This record gives sequence, structure tokens and C-alpha cells, in this order.
Amino acid sequence: MKASSFLAAFICICCLLIQTPLAEQAPQKQQKSQEFVRDYSVEPSWFPSVFRPYQEQPFAPTVLENSPRLHELIRDGRLQLSLADTLALALENNLDIAVQRYIIPAAQADVLRARSGQAARGVQGAFVPGGLNVGAIGAGVSGAAGAGGVGSAGGITGGGGAVQIGPSGTFDPSVNFNFSWDRVSSPLNTLQVAGIPAVTTYSTAFTGTYTQLFPTGTSYFLGVNGLRQSSTQQFLRFNPAVISRFVFGFHQPLLSGFGLLPNERFMIVARNNQKVSEEVFRQQVINTVVKVENMYWDTVALQENIRVAEQSLTVAEKLYRDNKMKAEIGTLAPLDVVAAESEVAARQRDLIVARTNLQLQEATLKNILSKKVDRELDAARLVTTDSLPQVRSGDIPDLDKTLADALEDRPELRQAQLNLQNQNVASRYTANNLKPNLALFGLYAGAGLEGNTSKSSGGAGGSLGQAFTGDFPEQGGGMSLSISIRNRAAQADNLRAQLEYSQLQTNLQRSRNQIALEVRQAMIGLIQGKAQVEAAHQAVVLARQTLEAEQKKLQAGVSTSYQVILRERDLVEAELAEVQALGGYAKARVEMGRSAGKSLDRSGIRLSDALAGAITSMPAPPFSLPGSRVEGK
Repeated sequence: MKASSFLAAFICICCLLIQTPLAEQAPQKQQKSQEFVRDYSVEPSWFPSVFRPYQEQPFAPTVLENSPRLHELIRDGRLQLSLADTLALALENNLDIAVQRYIIPAAQADVLRARSGQAARGVQGAFVPGGLNVGAIGAGVSGAAGAGGVGSAGGITGGGGAVQIGPSGTFDPSVNFNFSWDRVSSPLNTLQVAGIPAVTTYSTAFTGTYTQLFPTGTSYFLGVNGLRQSSTQQFLRFNPAVISRFVFGFHQPLLSGFGLLPNERFMIVARNNQKVSEEVFRQQVINTVVKVENMYWDTVALQENIRVAEQSLTVAEKLYRDNKMKAEIGTLAPLDVVAAESEVAARQRDLIVARTNLQLQEATLKNILSKKVDRELDAARLVTTDSLPQVRSGDIPDLDKTLADALEDRPELRQAQLNLQNQNVASRYTANNLKPNLALFGLYAGAGLEGNTSKSSGGAGGSLGQAFTGDFPEQGGGMSLSISIRNRAAQADNLRAQLEYSQLQTNLQRSRNQIALEVRQAMIGLIQGKAQVEAAHQAVVLARQTLEAEQKKLQAGVSTSYQVILRERDLVEAELAEVQALGGYAKARVEMGRSAGKSLDRSGIRLSDALAGAITSMPAPPFSLPGSRVEGK
């Protein structure tokens, strides 16, 4: 039989012995929280293609085109946006969200890596504690002592001696094969052994090993080795000779490294980090939603500023025309005409500034709502369809309930809590490493030697048969104990892990306090904003009444144009202050939702839509309908 027989026999053995790690006997696909996203923590299936695990997995190409919704909203050169449309466009096109969209698949890929027994790499916002890398698993099969070579079979004297078997393998079983051919010519200094002065030897060798580690720390290896050798020597028993060896060994730690935690630590952390990645992405979506809402209300306020500036310009132009007419008929001094004309110029300046500010705001908002600004979008004039929100008595939430919601729903707290869990794993692992290294190990091997002579023609089959049936067995076992005198490195690692755990606990409490402060500040800001809107609206009413009275006095000849101009300025300032107060109140409501962790819920935004970049349910933000800005006014 040729050496290929060794390969065929070993493959059959591996097919019978390959099994899944105890903790992963039936890996099931995790329940997806996002229905449009593939779960990268699940390895490719072997069926129907057995080569799929060794091929690059397909990945959706990057899409850098704007969503169809953006151009559908452009009509007659105007981009008409409600707040709901604006939020939908942000979820579909915002590049900050698009960049963070990759963090969840990256965390899932880290889970897949950890399930193999390798160290997790960590992702943005989800760190891997440094203490976990002490004595990292996944050291390969270099410690599988006794698996290589062909033992003492075929030698001149028997073997035997000390046995030492260390840990080997990872959770993913590993199969290794090696095949070689060799021809050696050697001069000899004696004729007593070989019978000839020069020997030529032909060798064909095959080695196969199978290694695996279980989550309990148990590892084992299987090995089959074969050597077919022919020589020009004269006194050989078999020529050619087939030497084979079958070996099985295991290693079981009893103190340090024993149990699920030391061996599954990276898997635990990777799964926690997957949850952290979801909170990091949620935080990015919240930040973007808050930014977009604030920019939308700023845009509405700037459009209101233009309306106020246009109205004030109209009033100033009317006063200028009236004064000019009166001056022409001699009932008004020319100086009053100059004053009215100066007021028209000032109002024209205010209108230009207001329009320029709106253009700058439009450019910024378009950039946030698109992946790229094309010609049609750049030329479109942005028009908001929602007015600034009304002041309502129910806008001020209950403080205690809001604080409870914030401490439960804020993504920053969830991230901090999960990172604290990761650090707890590191503390427990480093505590386990304080123990000495005590392990049991065992070895069973069988050797075979056959060849072609006048009395035997067993060849490879006969040699393997002897190895597997134990005609020439080897049994070995023992215990290994390794103790670090003073154990300072392990002590330092454990102390640092505990210190970092305490530091994270303190940081978590600081985050809770900061969030509680933000909620109280947002509450005060909302109350203040409501009062400012009510006061600003009342100021507008009074300023308008004062202007109307001053205009009547001017018509009756008991006032001057300058006094009317002053009252016009007062009205403009009051109207601009009202717009500013309404805009501040709208943004205070946005901040209230952010501080309470309810930005997505209050706007009806699904995180799955943000992750997929496709809207299945339109956002439903709480915005005001056209009408009076203050109830009852």
C-alpha cells in the first residue's frame, strides 16, 4: 500500500471523531433585533457547499446615492419638508448614521471570532478589558506533546521516558496534515551494521493531527503518523518497512484555567459588546435626530424672521410714501421724509441679512439630509411646512417620572453598565489566575511495524492495524503542578482589574448624576421657554396696539413720523423676540426628550429603520399645526 492509504484512513477517523464544542453543540441563529440586517455572528453553513467556510462572505456594496424620497419631495424647484420628512431623510441619508451603521455587524463578527476560542478584538465604544489577555486561549497545537513522530517503532532499542502533555487547540477543531518525500545517501564508517560502505534511504512520511478545546478547559488531540522507508542496507528485517503510530492525549486543568469563565471570557465580553454596539448606534441616531430637529426649528425661525422683515419693510415703505406725499403738498417737513427713507433702507438691510442667514441654514441642512448634494438639490429652495410648536399646558412632564425614564433609557448608562459587566469578567478571571497551575493529562498510543519479506507483506494496512489494535501499546499519564513563588504578576493583574472595576462603578454613578442634572436643566429650560413665549407674545400684542395708536395720532396731527418709526422698530423687535422665543421653546422640547432618553420614541422612530437605512413607518414627531402659537391667545 502507498502512503495515500494513510491519508484516507486518517480522514475516515477524523470524520467519525469530529464533534462540536460542548457549549456550542447546536449553534442557533440569534434573534435579530433589526429585521433588515444579517447576523454576522453566525458562521456560514456547510450545506450545500462544504467550501463556504473557506470563502470570503458576500457583503452588500456601499450605497452612496441619495434615497428616492429626497428628489420626490422636490417640486417646482422647492424642497418642501415637514419635520417628519426631515427625520425620514436623515435616517436614510445622513452619513454620520451611515458610518456608525457598521458598528453592529463588526460587533457580531467579534462574537463569531470569540466563539472559535480566539480573543475578541472589541469595537468602538465597547472595549475589551486588558486583564482578559493574560494567558489568552487559542495557543494552537504546539503544546500537544507526544503527537508527532513515530515513537520508537523501527528503532534498535525500545523507548520510554517522561511524558508531558500541555493544553492544545481552540473551540474550532483543527486538522493538520503533512506529507513529505526524502532521499538520503550516506557514507558509513563500518560494515557491521549495514553490510555496505554507503547507504541510500528512500522515505515517504505522512502526519495528521486533530486538536480541540472545550469551554471547560479540557483539550485533547489525536494523531496518526506513518513512514514508509526503503534502504540499501543488507540486514533489515523489513525492506521496505512501514512504521505507523496512533496517539490520543488529553489535558485537563484543575485550578487555574478550570471552568467556563476562564475559557469563555472573550465570548461573554463579545456578546456584551454586541449589546454595547447597539447602544452606541442608538446614541448616534439620537444625536442626529436631535441635531436635525434643532436645525429644522432654526430654519422655521429664520423663515419667520424673513416674514417679519418683509412685513416691517412693507410698513416702512408705506410710511415713506405717505410722508413723501405730505411733503409734496407742504403739510410735512422734508426731514420726516428723510427719516422714513432711512427706515426703509434699514428694513431692506434686515431683510437681506435674514435671507442670507436662511440660505446658509439651507445649505447646512441639505448637507445633513443627503449623502451628496447634486445639482437639483442644490438649486432647490427649502420650504418648511410645519410651524413653530404651540405652547401647551401639558408640555411640562413630571420630574420624578422623567428622571426614572432617563436612568432607564439613556444609551450612555446602558453602555456604562455593560462595560462594567465586562470588567467584572476580567476581575473574576484574574482571580482565577491567582491559583497554581494544576492539571491532569493522559496519553494512549499504539505503534505498528510491517513490511515486505518472504514471510510478510502487511505493508501500510498491517502497520496501521497494529497501531489501532494496540499490539504495541503505550499508556502514559500524570499530573503537572506549576507554582509561581510570590505570584506578584498575578496579584498585580487582579489588583488592577479590581481597581478598574471600582473606577467604572464610580464613573457610572457620575454619569447618573450628570443625567439627573441634564433632566433638571432641561425641565427648567422648558419652563423658562414657555414663560418667554407667553411674555413675548404679549409684548407683540402691546407693541402692535401702541403702533396703531401712534399711527392714528399721526393722522390726527398730534404725533410725528419719528415717533411712528420708533413704534415700528419696537414692533419689529417684539416680533423677532417672539420668533426667537418660539424657536428656543421648540429646541427646549427637543432637549427635554433627549435628556429623558425619549427622542426616538416621541418622534415615532424605529431603530431598525435607522439601521437598515430604509423607512418602513414614517416618523411622527409632536409638531404644531398651522394656527395660533399660544393657546387661548
